[in-house]
Amino acid sequence: MQRPYVAAALIIVTLASLWFGLSVGSVKLSNNEVWQALIGQGSDVHRQIVNELRAPRVFAAFACGGLLAIAGTLLQVLLRNPLADPYILGISGGAAVGALCALALGLVALSINIGALLGAVAAIALVFFLGWHERGIGPERMLLVGVVLSAGFTAITSLFLVLAPAAQLHGMLFWLMGDLSRVMSADVVLIALFIVAIAAVIIGHALDILSLGETKAATLGLNAKPLQIAIFFLAALATTAVVVTAGPIGFVGLLVPHALRLLGITRHRPLILLGLIVGGGFLVWADLIARSIAAPLQLPVGAVTALLGVPLLLILLIRR
Repeated sequence: MQRPYVAAALIIVTLASLWFGLSVGSVKLSNNEVWQALIGQGSDVHRQIVNELRAPRVFAAFACGGLLAIAGTLLQVLLRNPLADPYILGISGGAAVGALCALALGLVALSINIGALLGAVAAIALVFFLGWHERGIGPERMLLVGVVLSAGFTAITSLFLVLAPAAQLHGMLFWLMGDLSRVMSADVVLIALFIVAIAAVIIGHALDILSLGETKAATLGLNAKPLQIAIFFLAALATTAVVVTAGPIGFVGLLVPHALRLLGITRHRPLILLGLIVGGGFLVWADLIARSIAAPLQLPVGAVTALLGVPLLLILLIRR
């Protein structure tokens, strides 16, 4: 199958996923009922289900999936490691500590998001300053710093879970496994997706050069240091937006870039754009399963992405 047909097929499947996410749930709606609700017509109940409950969650899932796929692609270039994913630098661990602090104090939902944001920013600052040296970002050094910080944040998170009252434990575990049920608006994460995607496409050609290695990039006239800084902060922004919105959601940023490369998409501009589409569609389907398979009980979307991602990634590795 030629690449234009691959891209067209992926776009069609993703658009169908968005529509399916709006129409399917504990209350199944017909295509006409969904359309009427989107244009402000139909019954009040249908408008409330589509516009207030499903649409924010579906579009937030799409944006989070797209951001994770882009962040994974960027970090695999920056760290020169095919196993790099958006959470390898400890950003999710810092966000988890901040969010659990807010949950332990019994603060409201907005305060939990602010706590997660502050924790993520603190982790980003630590990784950047500890992983930086006079020649720029050292991939091995930054990777080790991220792993060490992740281990430290995991220990702190475990202490929170052990010491937390039983009434707060369920909410903490749900947040740590990734949860889109708290999403009331997708505006912030969609804006973050737009900014990150545009910036990543602009530097796409430079990413192609940097992926050859710093030495070859230098011989081709590329100044790697500012590009590495841009990649780091774009990936950090994407990961932070996702974690603050939905908590840590694994496997999307690791799985999607590899799957697209196996389809023959190796240049970074199409890889970023199609990663956005495929990652978004994948997370929409995962969230649909999470909220429908055991309705009215809702599952953490991060658990579903892991259950789907593990066998898919193993299949890709075996084929490779």
